[in-house]
Amino acid sequence: MFGWRLRSIGTRVRDASGTGYWLRVVSEFPQWAHGEFWTGNTDANTLPASIPKPYVLGCCEWNERDWRHQRAELSTLLPGDPCSTTDAPTTDLNLPPAWWADLRRTLATLAATPTLRTHADQQRVSRRIRDTFGDHVESHIEQWETVHGDLHWNNLLHPQLGVLAWEGWGRGPAGTDAATLLCSSVLNPATYRAVRSGFGDVLDSPTGRVAQLYAAARLLHRVETDHRHEFAAALRRTRIRPAQRVGTLAGERRTIRHTSQAPRPAQAREPPQRRGLPAT
Repeated sequence: MFGWRLRSIGTRVRDASGTGYWLRVVSEFPQWAHGEFWTGNTDANTLPASIPKPYVLGCCEWNERDWRHQRAELSTLLPGDPCSTTDAPTTDLNLPPAWWADLRRTLATLAATPTLRTHADQQRVSRRIRDTFGDHVESHIEQWETVHGDLHWNNLLHPQLGVLAWEGWGRGPAGTDAATLLCSSVLNPATYRAVRSGFGDVLDSPTGRVAQLYAAARLLHRVETDHRHEFAAALRRTRIRPAQRVGTLAGERRTIRHTSQAPRPAQAREPPQRRGLPAT
């Protein structure tokens, strides 16, 4: 299995006893091979055990001459399969209510977990939103929580819930994960409605609406760079309208159950273009 832009590769492996594990190797230019994004999967070992995620058993790093840095991680193997072979499915996933309830509990547990890691601070959120939707769009975040940060359908397992890909987790806008999942569902109306139904209270909060703009802006940057025109067009057609939607927030003050501490400034983790291929 290849990661985004062939930056990583992963596969199931077995030891001599037949026990299964997941082996992932990521390849990066040396200037980016450090910081929170680089160690995110290992750092996630500290999260509560009730969160269904892989546990990194060991890792090693090495240089590939002087132009690439490699990192291998061996993790526990979760049961189930990805909900979709892509981040944005086009067919209905038909997930049962129990799965949605488990996801809701998992994200609530994650949100309440303290951490010094940062997914996105106010500066990053504002820059993403204004670069995409213009300077007139309100981007202030009132509530912060711990988020996964890349919660799309290829990072979720079924029939038993599992959550993969923890590189970018940390403090971020409340509702980031629900907003990212909603934006990843725009190609399938039934799945989009299911996310809206399950997380409506989060998405319709003041910070949740701004989180939708942040998630949409972040995904648009990715899919337009990768020339995924159908996905990009669907994102822009959604009823998130920066001027009208955010403009209604001035008089709206709701109580939402998240901590309000803003994260420290984020480390630079997302270079605009990284074109190298992983070593084999």
